[in-house]
Amino acid sequence: MVEAFSRSQAGCRALLIILWLTLMILAVKGWAGWATRSLSLLADSLHVLVDSFSTLLSLHTVACLRHTSGREVWGHRKRETAAVLMLVAILGFLGFSLMSVSVYQFQALIQDASLLPAIQVDLPLILLLTIVISIHICLVLFERYEANILDMAVLRLNANHVLTDIWLTIAMLLGLIGVWLGYVWLDSLMAIVLLFMLIPSLWRVLNQQLPSMMHHMAIAPEVLAQLALQVEGVVACQDVRSRGLLGRPLVIQMHLSLHPEFAVAAHLVTERLEKLLRERYGSVQTRFYVRKVEGKAGK
Repeated sequence: MVEAFSRSQAGCRALLIILWLTLMILAVKGWAGWATRSLSLLADSLHVLVDSFSTLLSLHTVACLRHTSGREVWGHRKRETAAVLMLVAILGFLGFSLMSVSVYQFQALIQDASLLPAIQVDLPLILLLTIVISIHICLVLFERYEANILDMAVLRLNANHVLTDIWLTIAMLLGLIGVWLGYVWLDSLMAIVLLFMLIPSLWRVLNQQLPSMMHHMAIAPEVLAQLALQVEGVVACQDVRSRGLLGRPLVIQMHLSLHPEFAVAAHLVTERLEKLLRERYGSVQTRFYVRKVEGKAGK
């Protein structure tokens, strides 16, 4: 239990750092896009907004694991639903507005580049975006490292999502380099592409992150209890809960009663049980509450 709490605490710290830096990147890209009149930069800022929301969901999931007592009912509350609806509304309004301007500007620039003011792309902007992208890549590598160390599927999912968006940011940077070289219409074209790609990006977050917060009984409690009793040293298993969807990362928690002889090796017992669960169900995040039982025979 202490080990699980420490992992959750470390996961929360890592996600707080990632969230703070992601919001800084969002502010820099938003300011740069507004200052340079770059539609592609503004469109890419919407992707960073989705990344921030994904990180916030991951932080919420890890925090729930950290503070759970085993008696909660897992599920969406009003604030999670309100946050999703607000994000979709903001992305819909800003995305539609940017798409309209991008299509108009692209058509105008193709006909006559002098109809609209030139986009202010210069070498300092290119260097700034290169630094920002490098920081973003380092964040993803850091999150993947923490996911492997802490063995948290939530961090791994978020890192994979952000990495997909980083490839789009690199494509946007290449488009801005083309604008710097004189191909002004590339900015509008990249903005249109990024806005279209915003739909699958948001869908990945809602499809992968939200199920980990939903109240799904992934596995029957009696099945998990029988599996736990197969591990030497476990004499009883109560309050078994599982959430998630089969075929995706699952969260399993249970209260274990150990024979007194195995009390000093409780971490070995939980490690064996965790290994057994992963062999059976794949990617599993576990939390065990262990207590010693007096006066019962071992297995």
